[in-house]
Amino acid sequence: MSNYIVSARKYRPVTFDSVVGQSALTTTLKNSIQSGRLAHAYLFCGPRGVGKTTCARIFAKTINCLNPRPNGDACEECESCKAFNEQRSYNIHELDAASNNSVEDIRQLIEQVNIPPQVGRYKVFIVDEVHMLSTAAFNAFLKTLEEPPAHAIFILATTEKHKLLPTILSRCQIYDFNRMTVQDIVGHLENVARQEGITYEPAALNVIAQKADGGMRDALSIFDQVASFCQGNITYQQTIADLNVLDHDYYFKLVDYFLDGKIPEIMLTFDEILSKGFEGSHFVAGLNNHLRNLLVSRDAATVKLLETSDEVRQRYSQQAQRCQPLFLYAAIRKCTDCDLNYRVSQNKRLLVELTLIEITQMATGEADGNPSGLGPTENSLTHSGNKKLKPVFQPTEAAPSQPQPAAPATPQVQSAAPAQPRPSQPNSAPQPAPQPSPAVASKSFSIHSTGQKPATQGKTIQAEPAEKAATVPSEAPAQAPQSSQPLNQENIIIAWRQLAHNLFANDSAMLNRMEQNMPELQADQTTLLVSADNPLVAELLQRHAPQLQKQLQDTFAQPAIRINISVRTPEERPQHLTSRQQFEKMREENDALQRLCEEFTLDVE
Repeated sequence: MSNYIVSARKYRPVTFDSVVGQSALTTTLKNSIQSGRLAHAYLFCGPRGVGKTTCARIFAKTINCLNPRPNGDACEECESCKAFNEQRSYNIHELDAASNNSVEDIRQLIEQVNIPPQVGRYKVFIVDEVHMLSTAAFNAFLKTLEEPPAHAIFILATTEKHKLLPTILSRCQIYDFNRMTVQDIVGHLENVARQEGITYEPAALNVIAQKADGGMRDALSIFDQVASFCQGNITYQQTIADLNVLDHDYYFKLVDYFLDGKIPEIMLTFDEILSKGFEGSHFVAGLNNHLRNLLVSRDAATVKLLETSDEVRQRYSQQAQRCQPLFLYAAIRKCTDCDLNYRVSQNKRLLVELTLIEITQMATGEADGNPSGLGPTENSLTHSGNKKLKPVFQPTEAAPSQPQPAAPATPQVQSAAPAQPRPSQPNSAPQPAPQPSPAVASKSFSIHSTGQKPATQGKTIQAEPAEKAATVPSEAPAQAPQSSQPLNQENIIIAWRQLAHNLFANDSAMLNRMEQNMPELQADQTTLLVSADNPLVAELLQRHAPQLQKQLQDTFAQPAIRINISVRTPEERPQHLTSRQQFEKMREENDALQRLCEEFTLDVE
């Protein structure tokens, strides 16, 4: 029991070739040793547990080896190597800057620098956590770090390079250590398990590697913990139980419930997760990561971004084929919003449950091309298939009262309510056309939403006989409708407002922006200028400008229409007047109001 050594120390690399996940850096260091091009100061920086101090020790031992091997590694047999392995070498000094960060500590270090090595060629000073030095200690260290004796080499290690002074950085060769990948960690853990005689499941080691977050030292520490819990047989179920990790089977099951619209099962599953002691924020973060993995699994080019076992990767690929990209995008946004709002929410459970219900509505609406809960941007502009919206204006030519020869199919105009057939009267006078509403009485075109057929106004359309109507298809083939409406400022305003309500009925913010920023027809009769109050609004309008431009081109049958977005100057922006200012302006423009105020002594408080 007393001789037990943790895996992080027992299996610490002793050669450059045994360092995991840093092949580029170790190759550079080996080549510099073989060529004799050694700098006087190095800076090793990177996340915790990725091999900074380990590489510094290997580098210090190798440059002092008396009989280096042809591949550049230390011989492990000379007096210098033995002294290093037995931790009695006087040529290698390690300083913990976290606890020795004063000017006095640096002065003692500088005194040791002046003493030449007794065995070997170099004295190596490894300063760990160098960012913890005080500013005065850094300044005291500058001169020695810039021009040390020929036998002195400094290796500084830190996890926070941004905290170092620029004068320190400029004096060092900087080596940035990478965070280790899940595959590298799993491979090293498999090697350790074989040497320790421990059986394991690949999925369990994958969970350990993901929990380590790119640090090998953390992975080995977790491995020792799980090995003790499992008593030499590391299984997936025991690993997630020991590490309090939520099983990915829950996420696969939830996504299936999303796609099938099973809200009761979703609520019960979430309740089961909470009953096991998992926090709602932890669950939402895991679900968000699961949706992200499904997204990258849809494409063979991005599947390499999925860091998991082959078995789980296959499950991701199978489930990803059932999910539309639009649904995954929207679901990820919902989970992200829930994660951001979780801390400030007064009812955290209800917030998560509402998010799950909204995601289910998105999934079930995907089959109809209209995912519920999606904003107009996703539904109208970026939905797969890119369905075109119906134009605002429709042809309003009167239908003939007598049967006519068959003509090419054209888009049929129907009223909002089904028309009742009228009995034919040979000598009857033509029936008057239905009167339009006051809002559009002067217009010969109609305005309608994209989900309904337009109602005709200003023209008389007689119903066809029942026999003929029965032979007419329910939906005519889609054709690009032509409009005879003139392109003028008044028609453009009406079309612009209708497009705003068609596209952004569920996005009140964007609807208000379009209502407040009307286009102006320019002198060339083809350019529409939209002036925004600020660059942010201009950017949002510019994002939807191609879709709006295409709809207006189809509406007026003029492909030359172009939309330009500009930003108003402060002088051009409309002034918001107070109640008194509005009243005073009205008095100036209306003499009758002025006389009324003077006679009755009226004022605005």
